[in-house]
Amino acid sequence: MLDKSRLDARGAGDAALGRRQRIVGRTTLPATYTAPMIDLSGKSAVVTGGSRGIGRAIVLRLAEQGADVCFSYRGNIEAADTVLAQVGAIGRRRRAVQADATDPASADTVVKAALEEFGKVDILVNNAGITRDDLIMRMSPEAFREVLETNLFGAFYATKAVTRPMLKARSGRIINITSVSGQAGQMGQANYSAAKAGLIGLTKATARELASRGITCNAVAPGFVETELTSGLPDELKQQIIERTPLARFATVEEIAYAVAFLASEEAAYITGQVLAVDGGLVMM
Repeated sequence: MLDKSRLDARGAGDAALGRRQRIVGRTTLPATYTAPMIDLSGKSAVVTGGSRGIGRAIVLRLAEQGADVCFSYRGNIEAADTVLAQVGAIGRRRRAVQADATDPASADTVVKAALEEFGKVDILVNNAGITRDDLIMRMSPEAFREVLETNLFGAFYATKAVTRPMLKARSGRIINITSVSGQAGQMGQANYSAAKAGLIGLTKATARELASRGITCNAVAPGFVETELTSGLPDELKQQIIERTPLARFATVEEIAYAVAFLASEEAAYITGQVLAVDGGLVMM
């Protein structure tokens, strides 16, 4: 006797029953199959650095999945207004707060704004980050410090600010945007690699500290992503990166945002302290 549940898990159950099938990527699925949707309805999120690039994609994806979103931005008011309009068009509540990630008080201000607007914070995405690339022998202490203060200290400040309301609610999702540079290091990015490696340590420590209250903390480690920053790379360097990447292309910002949405969802409730690499196989650990 056929075990239909096992056949369906292998994408072949309907073939055994003689029903029509369709192909999605490399997986065979029934024609009537509907992918389960990550439902963030009723959730509220804070995203740092949410006006451009990966941060903007995360804000829009969380809104598409049903969440209300408060995001911070450093100084580009026009970009922030554009994202606010896009979130509004989706039908979600939204708020933008100009903030400096290196300032602990700014983190408190952003979280307070979200609490005032939505009444709670269910999701925190620490995305704000900068680069100041140079070789170690030429890198100034200021450039090293500035990157760590934004990319690592900023994530700590935001996490600290959101901890109390999440502890009170006995639930929450914290997602840190790290990088393959934090996993494997990158020449000319000693400051950035150190900050992103530190963010992985912060993720694991936070996960252990808050797990007993139903709060998870995970990280997403993008590889090379199509953004304004990477668009300016020399073609020769882009080709070298593509050749080093098993999937032979750069990621899109939307692909990073999908991973964040998953980790923010109930489907990821039993995942904590993990680093999800979205890098096309570039760093296999």
